[in-house]
Amino acid sequence: MTTPGPLLLLDGASLWFRAFHAIPDKITAPDGRPVNALRGFTDMVASLIVKNRPSRLVVCLDLDWRPAYRVALVPSYKAHRLDTAADAAPGAEEVPDALTPQVEMILEVLDAAGIATGGAAGLEADDVLGTLATRERVDPVVVVSGDRDLLQLVRDEAPPVRVLYAGRGLAKAELFGPAEVAAKYGVPQVNAGPAYADMATLRGDASDGLPGVAGIGDKSAATLISRFGSLEALRAAVDDPAADLAQSARAKLRAAQDYLQAAAPVVRVVRDAEVHLSRPDTLPAGPADPQRLRELAAAYNAESPITRLIAALA
Repeated sequence: MTTPGPLLLLDGASLWFRAFHAIPDKITAPDGRPVNALRGFTDMVASLIVKNRPSRLVVCLDLDWRPAYRVALVPSYKAHRLDTAADAAPGAEEVPDALTPQVEMILEVLDAAGIATGGAAGLEADDVLGTLATRERVDPVVVVSGDRDLLQLVRDEAPPVRVLYAGRGLAKAELFGPAEVAAKYGVPQVNAGPAYADMATLRGDASDGLPGVAGIGDKSAATLISRFGSLEALRAAVDDPAADLAQSARAKLRAAQDYLQAAAPVVRVVRDAEVHLSRPDTLPAGPADPQRLRELAAAYNAESPITRLIAALA
């Protein structure tokens, strides 16, 4: 009896950004449009299918890259990524001009290939990934992203959730479960996923515009979460004179109580979003629309990566 493959959840924007920056944009379609992200992303998907043999696959999308509720809680959230050009739409993300049109090309290829995409109105891809991973009750889950925040999803309880972290590219990707998160970041293994989110809240994340608690770095954040078990328990200890908490740390945490209350739900991914899939997530054994896929391959100078994708499906 063949064991079913995992549910493979891909962080779409995270991966096509990496593809764009890894491959020169001088690679173009016959009409001159850059196709480096399209080609690189398609190759990534083919490679991930070959290596993981998933039974189901969803490419998860940002329908709102900077959700209003997160900005209301922490106004600096991703503010440094806003497009400040005079002709930019309000609230638009600064994205390389050569990448923007390639996103639609990628979605066309995925549709013709029969690969599902998923999004949730007003939310980020992280929240789609969090929801689909959390609600899965049948197959093991592999989440693929270059965003460390997704490490909060790891679990050993059946079905297990693993995160393939591709921050340094797919070739150097690291597979994380609770044991690996605990070993690398110094948080308790028993609740490594939630503990990682709590540690990240304390530490902050400049790439997301989250300042963290002044004077608290990776090591001290991990030590505090390991000692108290959770951010909630740590915050309670700040006002408990009997708690085993150094005065210097107590003072830093007390000064940051308002920030911590606001930042915790910003760092934690949504796990109960209303996710809409473009089609059923079963990975097909062949393209949904072979003729259309061949036409796109020719139009976008992507015959080689699309051929590899078709072979991976088969």
